Amino acid sequence: MTYSVKEMYFTLQGEGAHTGRAAVFLRFAGCNLWSGLERDRGSAICQFCDTDFVGTDGPGGGKFRDAEALAAAVARKWPGGARKYVVCTGGEPLLQIDNALIDALHDEGFEIGVETNGTIAAPAGLDWICVSPTAASALKQTSGDELKLVFPQTAPEAAPENFDALDFRHFFLQPLDVAGDPDQTARHVQQTAEYCLAHPRWRLGLQTHKMIGLP
Repeated sequence: MTYSVKEMYFTLQGEGAHTGRAAVFLRFAGCNLWSGLERDRGSAICQFCDTDFVGTDGPGGGKFRDAEALAAAVARKWPGGARKYVVCTGGEPLLQIDNALIDALHDEGFEIGVETNGTIAAPAGLDWICVSPTAASALKQTSGDELKLVFPQTAPEAAPENFDALDFRHFFLQPLDVAGDPDQTARHVQQTAEYCLAHPRWRLGLQTHKMIGLP
């Protein structure tokens, strides 16, 4: 299988339960909920994505002929030392992640995390599963390590209480970031904090990488 990667880089995980942890971010091209083109955003199933996942032209991106070649490229991004960690994200990484890639990354010594919209069942062997659901999509991955819900969403189906019964270890609410409107973003942060105070199973999830200028 050929893998299409938008970008790949070494950084700190900026959000969720692993905030602050060193990781190689492996961003796959493509998604099943939005083309990634602004002209299609208004009609997309997911309309709040803030990531460029179109094409293979980002830093470290490209086409990789097989799992071993991609895993070796990920390994070259790691600066050395133990506790190797790779975050597979997108777009939608489960469109491309398969057993061969999981095995190859494990062979390189990596713990594998995935950030998915949950519309595709995750293959066995992943070490950390983070699901970020949207209101208009049916969840097929209803268990994992971390559920990360963007808040607020206008659709009633996206209310946090609709996800309370799912089988996740951690529940995060992430304030909706409105590009170009810091006042609206600040209001969303306040709303999210108030919800978490009223519903303590949910934790406030902030995008700390944006605060400190990391990708």
